Amino acid sequence: MTDRRRINGPPCGTRPPVFAPATGKAAESPKRTRRSNELRKIFLKTGLIPSAAGSAYLEIEPARPLLTKPLIARSSALKLTCTVHGPKPLPRSTPFSPNLLITTHVKYAPFAARRRRGYIRDASERDLGVHLETAIRGAIIAERWPKSALEVTVNVLEAEDDRWWGNVSGSYDASWGMMNVLAGCITATSAAIADARIDCLDLVVGGVAALVREEASQKTEGHAVNGSPILVLDPDPSEHRSIVSTCVIAYMPGRDEITELWLKGDALEVALSEDDKRSGHEALIDGAVDTARRLHSVLTAAVVESGERLFSAMTDGTWTKDDNGNVEMKI
Repeated sequence: MTDRRRINGPPCGTRPPVFAPATGKAAESPKRTRRSNELRKIFLKTGLIPSAAGSAYLEIEPARPLLTKPLIARSSALKLTCTVHGPKPLPRSTPFSPNLLITTHVKYAPFAARRRRGYIRDASERDLGVHLETAIRGAIIAERWPKSALEVTVNVLEAEDDRWWGNVSGSYDASWGMMNVLAGCITATSAAIADARIDCLDLVVGGVAALVREEASQKTEGHAVNGSPILVLDPDPSEHRSIVSTCVIAYMPGRDEITELWLKGDALEVALSEDDKRSGHEALIDGAVDTARRLHSVLTAAVVESGERLFSAMTDGTWTKDDNGNVEMKI
């Protein structure tokens, strides 16, 4: 379904074409140069949108640096913004609700992926919204805001690729990049909720892990590939030829609780190395939890910076408190 009120762009790719090099050699697919337990660098900033009660911007840079070779495409990255509006009272006609009503919207920008996205949310974006709502609902103390609503909006500016652009479609061609997008949405939303001064049980961090099968000539952290899959943290789908299964979780490190779990792929009968006796699902969940724990320090630093910014504003007189203790801004 198209929007007739707008001039819609072409449904094909929105990124510039990549031509073959003049030497006639085919472009090489990106390879994972990080260790299997090494994460990519992440940037997280709060308070970028003044009109919202809370906001956050998250960016994960590509694993590969800029290539000196011409006409070779870069790896994909992840860039998204999150805004939180509320808590605000519900209309009078709405039935009474003893808890806070949470509404989440996840939307890709038309230029976020290689194939142009539409202006109307599709099924995958609605699925991401449902998973995001489940992840943050377990952390917010909802009974403190009866008959109130909270709106969370996530705009994905650049999404992870599901595979490398040079690979042909096959059985491995699944929506693997959507798992990294969900993990980024969870982390950014938790930072935006903390920036909005909403009481929560703990900060929620999104973590991703995957089981991949590499080529016979490739090694990962000293383990030669003998047909058995390898557990990698923070996977980049464009760097792996075959992904067996992926897991994304929403984890609260302070309480050691998982509020959301999403597994994609078949890892039930997967056998890891001889030294690792865990099943595929157990290894994926443990790897995703390890990723979330290591990303918790970045989220904590962003929240602390948000609190210091509020304290500085209250100190210099930009923000004041009324008789009820509510914080107001001088205009």
